[in-house]
Amino acid sequence: MPDYRVKFETVTVAGIDYVIRSLADLQQYADPLGDAKLAGISSASWSLFGKVWPSARVLALAMHSFDLVGKRILEIGAGLGLASLVIHRRAGDITVSDWHPLSESFLNKNLLLNNLGPLHYRTGNWATGNPGLGCFDLIIGSDVLYERQQPAQLAQFISRHATRNAQIIIVDPDRGNRVGFCREMNGLGYGYSTRIAERLTENGERYKGRFLTFSQALFEAEA
Repeated sequence: MPDYRVKFETVTVAGIDYVIRSLADLQQYADPLGDAKLAGISSASWSLFGKVWPSARVLALAMHSFDLVGKRILEIGAGLGLASLVIHRRAGDITVSDWHPLSESFLNKNLLLNNLGPLHYRTGNWATGNPGLGCFDLIIGSDVLYERQQPAQLAQFISRHATRNAQIIIVDPDRGNRVGFCREMNGLGYGYSTRIAERLTENGERYKGRFLTFSQALFEAEA
């Protein structure tokens, strides 16, 4: 038995129900083998991967109708990977990444719960090299800018793993690091646009945030 408690919830995306195994208590901490400590994950942030956050709902809904044809897709900081489940159900070419040691096992459980086949998963550490990960035509993420060092780390990570014509879509709940991230991306040759997200999620929860879309084509258009 794991030394943490879980729950099962139904998350609706565009009228389709997904059964999601998540953590029952975001105050719990379990790292018996020291994997989280080795990855640099503190006890205070250990449980954050284990909830379906509002931004994840917003991104998942966007991916339900997004054009996926011919795109190799990467979800970064995926946590429970709700957007990846939506893309996978649509037969999109999706790779899931996170740095939490339990993210992959929770993803695999949720794939089984929703009668979906296996998915590509890679540990994604933005602060280091990730050999073998490759490059992607679409990189997506939700609520990934909650620590001060992340704007620079994430911008460099994206630059290493984006194809020349890649599109990057980040759903951000208006965190303070958003401005710094946009500046870092611009310095690497990516223009960007912002769009206010719907103020209510599908479960009726109020949402404050926006879509950030980046590409080198936008940078060239601004030049």
